[in-house]
Amino acid sequence: MEAGPTLDLDRYVPAFITFIANKLSNSATALYQKQFGVNVTEWRIMSLLAIEPGIPASRICHVIGFDKGPVSRTLAGLERRGLVSIRTDPNDGRTHSISLTARGRATHDKVIVAAFERERRLLSCLSKDERSVLIDLLRRLHENLGAVTGGSEA
Repeated sequence: MEAGPTLDLDRYVPAFITFIANKLSNSATALYQKQFGVNVTEWRIMSLLAIEPGIPASRICHVIGFDKGPVSRTLAGLERRGLVSIRTDPNDGRTHSISLTARGRATHDKVIVAAFERERRLLSCLSKDERSVLIDLLRRLHENLGAVTGGSEA
């Protein structure tokens, strides 16, 4: 039987992105859980809440690309631990305003130091100009996700 086509994992971009993302997520969860008591999903949500206080869960789902169920479960856990506050929007009872609590902000401010250090170490093999090019290319790929997902993903 003749073998069909196979991926060249040294050149197939979706595989590279997936492998990098998986390895970054797994190592971040191990570090952040051990040092700060939060996993990488919780950290992603907390970092977004620091940038956009009071946003609804739908916005979190849109930005980080997670389904509503996992985001809702993660938010409930963060609320139980006193890291986020979830309030019903007075203008729309179906929408909730989500914000970091003082405790959540303090945790965020500790984790972000480790996050920036991880980024610095990851990018240390690139020059300043190469880092700028990489960020531009990644932004363009992110903006073009709709070409393969069928939606607008920016």
